[in-house]
Amino acid sequence: MLLSLQRNHSHAILALADGTVFVGSSIGAPGSTVGEVVFNTSMTGYQEILTDPSYCQQIVTLTYPHIGNYGVNAEDVEADKVHAAGLIIKDLPLLASNFRMSMTLSDYLVKENTVAIANIDTRQLTRHLRTHGAQNGCILALAQGEMAGQTQIDKAIAMARAAPSMAGLDLVKVVSVKQTYEWSQTEWKLVNLEGKPGYGVQITPKFHVVAFDFGVKKNILRMMAERGARITVVPAQTPAADVLKLKPDGIFLANGPGDPEPCDYAITAVRELIETGIPTFGICLGHQIMALASGAKTFKMKFGHHGANHPVKDLDNGRVSITSQNHGFAVDEKSLPANLRPTHISLFDGTLQGLARTDKPAFCFQGHPEASPGPHDISYLFDRFTGLMEAARG
Repeated sequence: MLLSLQRNHSHAILALADGTVFVGSSIGAPGSTVGEVVFNTSMTGYQEILTDPSYCQQIVTLTYPHIGNYGVNAEDVEADKVHAAGLIIKDLPLLASNFRMSMTLSDYLVKENTVAIANIDTRQLTRHLRTHGAQNGCILALAQGEMAGQTQIDKAIAMARAAPSMAGLDLVKVVSVKQTYEWSQTEWKLVNLEGKPGYGVQITPKFHVVAFDFGVKKNILRMMAERGARITVVPAQTPAADVLKLKPDGIFLANGPGDPEPCDYAITAVRELIETGIPTFGICLGHQIMALASGAKTFKMKFGHHGANHPVKDLDNGRVSITSQNHGFAVDEKSLPANLRPTHISLFDGTLQGLARTDKPAFCFQGHPEASPGPHDISYLFDRFTGLMEAARG
């Protein structure tokens, strides 16, 4: 039995900018939200997805039918708040059960003031987005007892059409921190040094990494710290000269939302830093920023890559990894300069997934190698970054 069939949820409307409309049930906060509607094929990890800053101003459709069965907890967040503009699911299970659970998904959405809709055909919606491309949409959660009439539907469509396009949108400035901070927390373990579940602390760092916060996920920082890094996280608009004053062993370019091209401040800083020869590693938006800083170009994808089951081939050794993905822009392979070579490609559509400079110790990856909550196939890239920093020390 499904929770959505047992509780008296108010009605909700999902309207796309092209006029497509779905009517379902509100399972989150009241009110409305707008953003680019995308679909994610992950079977688990809804809490990590919701709190990933890369989903800023995006409404996420989860294609797996049953979402919320293990609830949420205080530890599995990738940022200090929900960044996704909204959530779309098919079924919300009646019961949520997990030994780490602190509240249900529905209660969490209300607490985080996140608008969400359930009881719609997410397969139909996903096929529509695949055919016509990701587009802006609106979720309108109606008041208790209010019916989804034509007036409300017209209102939702108008709000969807009025939302700004993701192309040309700089959302890094929205999600990035304003002040520099230090990070030392390591990965979560069922039994840590204190003999209980939880995160650890890096107390014997071997390297100093300066991380640009374009919308960084906490678990990316944890995996870096796990491998011996003391991390200084800096705002996205930090100039290269200020980074160099921190005397880093390595530069990390984080994931983040929006179109990379408007981020001229980051592109300029990264170009200057790569030229110094300091080992540099970029993920997701950081991958795109590094490509732009090296002279390549990016483009908006039809519906992007979002999910935890995307096959990616390593061109250097032929290895195929199942990876976590979240991006709506990609680097144009035809635009690569001579000193930038492809290292990984998507086996879904052949788009670039990895790049490396041939003249500097710098490389990047389009997906999320930390892949919390999984898979973990491509976490070896963190070891590669560590190896570059060791080599630079001589």
